[in-house]
Amino acid sequence: MVAPRPTAVVFDLGGVLVDWNPRYLYRPLFNGDEDAMERFLAEVCTPAWNDEQDRGRPFAEGCALVARDRPELRELIEAWPARFDETMAGPIPGTVEILAELRARDVPLYALSNWSAETFPRALARFPFLQWFHGTVISGSLRIAKPDPAIYQHLLDTYRLRVEDTLFIDDAPRNVDAAAALGMQAMRFVDAAALRVALVDLGLLDGEKESGADNQT
Repeated sequence: MVAPRPTAVVFDLGGVLVDWNPRYLYRPLFNGDEDAMERFLAEVCTPAWNDEQDRGRPFAEGCALVARDRPELRELIEAWPARFDETMAGPIPGTVEILAELRARDVPLYALSNWSAETFPRALARFPFLQWFHGTVISGSLRIAKPDPAIYQHLLDTYRLRVEDTLFIDDAPRNVDAAAALGMQAMRFVDAAALRVALVDLGLLDGEKESGADNQT
């Protein structure tokens, strides 16, 4: 069965539109010692630790929690929120251009992101394209994060989107799977070229790149 042409497109942000990685911050702080940096990110400021900030835990609390056991690393731990801008390298090449093309075609655009409510305003101030969405749902503000079905449902209910007509794009397989289980059209982001092909197949973009697109960052 062919999926209907989506009437709304929902983008994840980090890893899809914004090139975010804590290694951009920590590599110079560890003087290029990759092994030490990876141990720190695997044992101290771990993905699970960061997930809690994405679910609404204040960074002060999260930093204090891990610094209690590793006081010698306090400065490195507290660098995460203090120097958060350095974790964002810039826009993902080509994806903002696609977003601009969809916007030029008046496709309703939304954002659904696991992001701390404390640090998201910094991204919002830095990247003008984050203002292009008709609506944005940030996990840290709701204290609910993907892949919890409740955050998808919140987006759908808040903006009155029909689940079967809504396309969701995310780089994390578990988040894509959760959206699909809810009935959304769900697509894993790999790179901008593959995304463009998929959107052309869905009838959301023309086969040729639109000359009027604004690749604004």
